[in-house]
Formats: sequence, C-alpha cells, structure tokens
Amino acid sequence: MSSRSLAASPCLSLPIAQMRSVFSADDVERKLHKLQNSGNEREYDSLRNTYQRMLERGPQRFAVKPSGVPDMAPLYDLLPNFGEVLDDVKRHVALSQDSRDSLEVTPILLLGPPGVGKTHFARQMADLLGTSMSLVPMSSMTAGWLLSGSSSQWKGAKPGKVFEALVDGQYANPVIVVDEIDKASADAQYDPLGALYSLLEHDTAQHFVDEFAEVPIDASQVIWITTANDERAIPEPIRNRMNVFEIAAPSADAARKIAAHLYRGIRSEHDWGQRFDPEPTDDVLDALSSLAPRDMRRALVTAFGNARLDNRYRVENQDLPRHGASKSRIGFLQ
Repeated sequence: MSSRSLAASPCLSLPIAQMRSVFSADDVERKLHKLQNSGNEREYDSLRNTYQRMLERGPQRFAVKPSGVPDMAPLYDLLPNFGEVLDDVKRHVALSQDSRDSLEVTPILLLGPPGVGKTHFARQMADLLGTSMSLVPMSSMTAGWLLSGSSSQWKGAKPGKVFEALVDGQYANPVIVVDEIDKASADAQYDPLGALYSLLEHDTAQHFVDEFAEVPIDASQVIWITTANDERAIPEPIRNRMNVFEIAAPSADAARKIAAHLYRGIRSEHDWGQRFDPEPTDDVLDALSSLAPRDMRRALVTAFGNARLDNRYRVENQDLPRHGASKSRIGFLQ
C-alpha cells in the first residue's frame, strides 16, 4: 500500500495519506458490460459515461490522517464556543496516530441557533484534517435521492452527493456536512434522511449503494458533520448514531476574538488588505461582538469598503453597517 504526505493547515503536522479503494473496478466493469449488451446503451448514456469515468479514475483515493496530534490551540481561539467538539476530534486523532488505521470520527451533530458558526466549524475541520468538504443543504432538499442518487431509469437521473464526494473527489474520508438536518422536508414518496440510517453506521456504510450507479461504494471513512437548530425534528434513530453537541453563542470576549481573527483573515486574503491597519480598533471589535459570527464577515467587508470610499486605510466604527440597515447595503459586497 502506497502512501504520501500532503500539505496541511499551518497548525497541523503533515497528514499521512494511505490509498484506499472506494469501489470495486470489477463491479463497474460487469455493470458496464451488462449495459453494453442490453441494447439500451444509448438510452443510458449518462450511466455509461459514469461507469467509464469510474474506470478511468480508478478506485483508489487518499485516506488522510494527521501524523500526530496537531496543535489545535489556534482553533480553540478561533472557535471558542466549540471546545467540547474540538476535544472530541482530538481524541479520535490521538487514537489513530500510532496505528495503520485510518482516522475515524463518530458522526457529529451540532445543535445551536443560526449564525453561531456551525458550518464554519465544519470547514475548519476539513482544513485541519487535510481533506475535502462537501455541503448538503437539507433546507432545500425535497427528496432523499440528493444523498443517495436517483434511479437511472428516471429522466434527468444522476448520482447522489455521497457518490460525487467519493468517486469524483480525491479522498476516501471527505468531510460531508448535512446542513440544517432538522429542516429536511419529506413527502409521501421520499424520506430525505433515509440514506443516513445506513451511512451513519460504519458496517453498513462500507457497502453503500447509490441508486443511480448501483455499485457498492465504501463510505465508511466519511467524516459526517450535521447541523441543526432544533433536535426535536430529527428522528431519534438518527440522533442516536451521532455525538450531539449543543453550541451556544460565543461570549462577548470570545466574539471579540472571532471578529479580530476575521479582520486579520480578510486583510491577508486580499492585496488591498495589506494597506489597512494590521489590527482592528477596540471600538470596532466592541461593535462586531454584538453580531453573530455569520454576520461579522459581511459587516467587515462593508466596513473596509466604506473606509476606502472615505480615502482611509483604517476601519472605524462609523464604517460598519448601521443596526437595522437594509440587506442590500451589505449584500452587494458579499
């Protein structure tokens, strides 16, 4: 089995990437041969192309894990209200560091009010672990096939998000975020959460079958993070498959730290940012600390722009959007 090192987050030792098969090429070849001999190959162009793409890419994907327990102190500062979740991730990393086992993380459910940073936490986890992230917004999901694919016999059928993340992606253990799982809307025919009953269980996830490709996929290494505002809307059998963490809004001091980090991040991401003061002023941090983390970035981008309109490279309190200002004033700068 080959391995190699990949680039990682600055606060993390280089992850080790072993190769892992996420499907059987023999299974795909049999499916393709059967399709070609059925006389309906043209009718199922999309399915044929999917099988050919799978064979061209091959079944091997990187299964990354940190080479040691990373220095997560910067994340504790950046995500001060996620301490318990970070502790849980650190435990899983510690278990895998001295073994050949791939990193396995018990599925995570983040409960909390909108805007506290749940989705941002998931992105930080993907960066920390050196893998990719896919987002599945359940609030706009009306059918379970978005996760598990739709039958190739249907018009416009295609594979689901899990298949795409594993077959089209580079990693056997991507982070998949099921966002706002409590807002999934089921109808009489489809349960949007139906696929999760097997996907969240390690043993059954090893042989997950996407309804479009109908080829078993090894989804057992996927790192699942789900978010919700209200756990009562989540079926108990699904809740029981996850470690549940209640995420409170950050304290005023913690919110100031988040705002300062976002200021520095925006500044470093742009060439124009280098002309601005390295740190925000105390009164700007005080004003930002009253916002949800989700809103801080938009407010800061607006403030940077307003400062430049006033021919300044120093963000002042007056540059921040006024409380209750219309969305359009901020929205066009997102």
